[in-house]
Amino acid sequence: MPTFNRRLLVVAALGVLALAGCSKESAGTASGDDMTLGDPNAKVKLVEYASLTCSHCATFNAEVFPEFKKKYIDTGKVHYTFKEFLTPPAEVAAAGFLMARCAGKDKYFGVVDAVFNAQQEMFTTGDMRGSLLRVAQSAGMNEQQFNACVSDEAALKALDARVTKSARDQKISATPTFVVNGKVVKEGEMSLAELDAAIAAASK
Repeated sequence: MPTFNRRLLVVAALGVLALAGCSKESAGTASGDDMTLGDPNAKVKLVEYASLTCSHCATFNAEVFPEFKKKYIDTGKVHYTFKEFLTPPAEVAAAGFLMARCAGKDKYFGVVDAVFNAQQEMFTTGDMRGSLLRVAQSAGMNEQQFNACVSDEAALKALDARVTKSARDQKISATPTFVVNGKVVKEGEMSLAELDAAIAAASK
């Protein structure tokens, strides 16, 4: 546990801001480092900036995203990009993202979903490492692989670079932030009705 926290605090030392609030951007587009779903040729591109320790992001993931995915992503109407961001405790969010990437692209969104689902348990019990390890094991990783994954300093630096770029270039300051076709449409949770309206406007 001490090693887990000490290694991951490298993230903060690398310059990740401690952000208050669980939302700004000027050019929301997918890059090669981003995780995406749907048809890349879809007319509507939606980018979500989210953190695994943001309660509002977890709520959106549980209550809105499944229906949104079914209605727009799975039908090829929207190309969705998930951009990783860090909110306190940043080391926990970082560990979750590193773990999701270690699991592989085909399992990435499943791991992200599992971490969001475990968020309340983590915060209630305080057993951050135990909760994340259980998610890792459910994705096929053993404890040794998990430890190696979350203490990979090169991966931490790459994550920090992605987050810093979002904060600096796209002016993202908190999560979730939603960007449709390059324009910020909401800082904070979006309902399906709000997404419907934003996508309809972008489809014209």
